[in-house]
Amino acid sequence: MVDKVIEFWPLWLLLFLTLVIKIIRPLIKGIIGEIAVAFVLKFLSKKNYRVIHDVTLYGDGYKSQIDHIVVSKFGVFVIETKNYKGWILGSERAQYWTQVIYKSKKKLYNPILQNYGHIKALKSTLSNYPSIKYIPIVVFTWKSTLKINTSSEVVKIFSLLRTIKRYKQNILSDFLKDEIFEVIKSNNGKKHKNQSRLIKISENSHQRIFQ
Repeated sequence: MVDKVIEFWPLWLLLFLTLVIKIIRPLIKGIIGEIAVAFVLKFLSKKNYRVIHDVTLYGDGYKSQIDHIVVSKFGVFVIETKNYKGWILGSERAQYWTQVIYKSKKKLYNPILQNYGHIKALKSTLSNYPSIKYIPIVVFTWKSTLKINTSSEVVKIFSLLRTIKRYKQNILSDFLKDEIFEVIKSNNGKKHKNQSRLIKISENSHQRIFQ
């Protein structure tokens, strides 16, 4: 038996590596997309915009992991990054969208709804600042073709800066902008004592988030 295992160890190794790659591939794709968006956001004026990446907030019993937050005088931009290829089909309130690659179709959870959940957690963290305007943006990388019906901001990565800069009405003072940024930064990854039960914001918590 041991001899058989030794004889076929290259096959076992190949099967193991195949399984590992299959498991981590979505994570790697997501990280690549977030790095690309983070690079683009570096071109925003540091005077007008404060940027923080990979934010984890706990609020109202939820755990929310936000890819990017941009705090500005014009509002707080909440950015969800998706690194998909192929055609992306969907609508504003549909629970699922569809990814089409040739004859293959795959469901993906509506990123607009996902971003609404992020904003819910962010509002809980920033409850002392009721005048904030939250602007959700879903960003797809260059590999996708968007075929969607929505009034929300869903853009390709090369349109991200133009989309952000389209908002020009002053909502917050410079002081409040910086203060809000520091509040988000100080709450990043901080679990509050009264939160004994947490639900990660995902498709499984869809009904509770949007009631």
